[in-house]
Amino acid sequence: MIGVFLLFGLQMAEGQDVTSSPEWGRELAGLQQNGMLVLGSWAAGNFAVSGYQMTRTKGTTYYFHQMNVFWNTVNMAIAVGGYLGANQLGDLSPLELYDEYNNFSKVLLINTGLDVAYVMTGLYLRERSGNVQKHTKRLKGYGNSLMLQGGFLFAFDLVLVLINEHALGSLTGPENLQLSLMPGGFQFAWQF
Repeated sequence: MIGVFLLFGLQMAEGQDVTSSPEWGRELAGLQQNGMLVLGSWAAGNFAVSGYQMTRTKGTTYYFHQMNVFWNTVNMAIAVGGYLGANQLGDLSPLELYDEYNNFSKVLLINTGLDVAYVMTGLYLRERSGNVQKHTKRLKGYGNSLMLQGGFLFAFDLVLVLINEHALGSLTGPENLQLSLMPGGFQFAWQF
């Protein structure tokens, strides 16, 4: 009985299909590329709308659009770099791909924390604008922009991490059963 259990457990622990590694790489690359297309589209839309509005507005609204253009210059650079970098995921081993999925989630979760900081900085700038006499319109416009951009990025990063975690779950399978042989015995682990 223990022999059958041991054999079953070892099969579960090493049961990942190595031949599906390129498929996993393509799936992760597709997820990252689609995410970067969304981010790039957001940036392009901000360039178009805010770039145009900067020529037609003044005061707080002008500064709002100005910060949108500044902010989305960075978003566009990230989107292009991320899109191009995702092409290199097809040649990784299953373990390397597993690490890539995990690292992608970690980066996204760190980004969600930064996104909250962007929104809070925007709130601070907006509040500060009412308490100063110099650069009032700039502070308020920049603050409003940071709240918008941070809010979008928070939702964007959160959705991407949820999709990535779902994909990671399908990669590892629903049974997170592991059995390892060790000197002097074996170790059984069930993650849930």
